[in-house]
Amino acid sequence: MGNTRGAVRIVVAVVGVVVVAAYAALLAVNALVLDPLAAVPGATLPQIHERIEAAGMSVAGDVRGVVVVASIGVVLAIVAAVVGLAARLPATVVAVMHLGVLAAGALATFQSGFWLGMDVADTFPTGGGAHTIWAGVLYLTSLAAFVAIPVVLAVTAVRTRNTQRQRQLAAE
Repeated sequence: MGNTRGAVRIVVAVVGVVVVAAYAALLAVNALVLDPLAAVPGATLPQIHERIEAAGMSVAGDVRGVVVVASIGVVLAIVAAVVGLAARLPATVVAVMHLGVLAAGALATFQSGFWLGMDVADTFPTGGGAHTIWAGVLYLTSLAAFVAIPVVLAVTAVRTRNTQRQRQLAAE
């Protein structure tokens, strides 16, 4: 029989990084493509970018800002996975670390909406809020992760307590 705990930790670490990377990818695609297209119906992305640049704003700077914010989450997820595996932390701890990164993604989602989103709002007759459902999906994902943290910790505490009781009863 192999080391199933080690295998579970690896799976949790890899899945955590993949989920955070998917969140970051959706964040970037929404902020840089989907939301601007929804804010200016009938215009293509190159047309939107051209008009923003003509208004004296930097689309390249907006793209860099969003990509940096999205990348921070992925880097944090990779660090959580590496530290969790190197320190041989329990799978639940590794999961909670990734859930924390996802929960913090709400802040990244909010921030990412400002760069290109504000330039679109300043250049076109549109509001500065979210124009697609995808920002809501990201916020709800972050909320679910935030709620899951104490749930995972509570379930782990109950399991640990029950395991300790079983060991005590078996030792008697």
